Order: sequence, then structure tokens, then C-alpha cells
Amino acid sequence: MFRWRRIPASPSPRNPCERWADERREPAHEREPAKEGAQVRIVVLIKEVPDTYSDRKLSLETGLADRDASESVLDEIGGRALEVALSYADQNPGAEVVVLSMAPESAQASIRKSLAMGAGSAVQVVDDRLLGADLGLTAQVLAAAVQRVGFDLVVTGNQSTDGSGGVIPAMVAERLGVPQLTALTSVEITESAVRGTRATDEGVATVSAPLPAVISIMEALPDARFPSFKGVKAAKKKPFETLSLDDLGVDAELVDAPRSIVMAIARKPPRGAGVKIVDEGDAGIRLAQFLIQNRLA
Repeated sequence: MFRWRRIPASPSPRNPCERWADERREPAHEREPAKEGAQVRIVVLIKEVPDTYSDRKLSLETGLADRDASESVLDEIGGRALEVALSYADQNPGAEVVVLSMAPESAQASIRKSLAMGAGSAVQVVDDRLLGADLGLTAQVLAAAVQRVGFDLVVTGNQSTDGSGGVIPAMVAERLGVPQLTALTSVEITESAVRGTRATDEGVATVSAPLPAVISIMEALPDARFPSFKGVKAAKKKPFETLSLDDLGVDAELVDAPRSIVMAIARKPPRGAGVKIVDEGDAGIRLAQFLIQNRLA
């Protein structure tokens, strides 16, 4: 069980909304030009997470995921996002695919796996000050790294399978000051725009945006490809850049926006015994009463 407290922003003589707008208009890192002959530079956000099929646990001391309790793997939705970028690059040889991850040093093997799949280069943000980073700080760091790398399109999954926040794509787009297309079930990329479909309660919406932009994809997109033997060998020679917060000009301790911290954590109580209803002619009534009492009806 968690209790969250919002830390108020540091006082500033300026309107925080004005300061936020200035940060978007004047990014800390100007976009580097894409490589000569490149048509579109796609940055794919990936993440290493505890294996979905393993037993996941939280550390009662830190409130963070206990990553030693299970094997760590490349998040499946991140692999699908990478497949979207690689599929475009397969049809457009001039396109450039860069994978970006904010992860501890131990995640390097998972990131290199994405290079073996076909990504052209990788960037990893590693810094002990990011331990336990909330969604706001995570988005700030990722946006700063994307700006440093340079981009036409950012592709990410709709949400990771560990934190399941589901807001990082929108927060990164806001930080970058570019359009966002989220929860896409199909994607079409051109040199100047991106479009796709999104399932809604009423049907299917078709959405589009000019580049640069940020998109997030759903599990309806194809699975990630398997690395080939040739790809594994080639991955060892591909560019792999490691960045710190100092490289990005991000101060994790400077609270210029509300942050979330863990106030308390407790072990989940054991599951109690269920209620057994024996049919003696009134089972339907008793079942209805049970559902009403537990607010399930």
C-alpha cells in the first residue's frame, strides 16, 4: 500500500507556466542534424523490466521493484515500438533508428539486444541520482536526451509493464513541444507526417500529425523480430552512447515542478478465505446479497 505526497514547486518570481513555455521554446540541446542522406530519424524509447512471467516483488525498504527477484528483460511493448521503426527503415534505407533508455548500467545487455534486432545506435542514460525517479523526472530526462540526439519521430509503447503509468508519451511530447498521437493500433510514417488509427468507444479514429511528433503504440502492433546471428555480431560495433544527468543539464534535486515520493509501503495482506454458498433453494438470493454487500452488483 502506498501513500503519495506532492512536493510543491520551488518558489519562483516568474509564472511557472511562462517558465515551462520558455523551456519548450528554448531546449537545452538544439537538435543535431540527421546523418547525410537520412530521411527520417526515429528515436525509440525502450525499457528493461522484470520478466512478465516471473514473480514480481516490491522492496519493503525502498518501495521500488525488486529487480533481483526475477529475470530482467526488454519490455515487450518497447519491442513492438522498435518493430514499428525497423519496419519503416526496412522500406526506407535512408531512415535512422536510435534506441533510447533511462536505465541502470546493468540494463546494457537488453539495450544491445535492440541493436542486434536492427537499430542503428543506442543511447543509455545512467545516473545513480535517478534511482526511484517519478514520472515527471523520467519524462524530463527522456525529453532532454531526445533533444540531444535529434529526432523527427519518437516512438514508444503506451505503457510499461512494470510501472504502468501510461503518461510518459504525453509528458515527453509536452516537454518537446510537439504533437502526440497516443494509443495507436496501426501506424503509417512518411518523410513529413505520421498517421494511424486508435480504437475508441464509438469505433475507430484516424489521426495524423506533421513531423516532428511523438507516438505511442498498443499491443495490436506486430511482435518484435528476433535478433539474427549476423545482427548480434554487428551490434558489437554499433555506436552506444552513455549519458549522465550532467551531460543532459538536468538537476534531479531541483524541484521546479511537483514530484511524487513514496511515503509508506506495507506488504499486501494475505488473501482471506472465500465464501461458500450451498444451494438450499435460496442460493440465488444469497448470491445477490453477497454481491450487493461487496458492491459488486
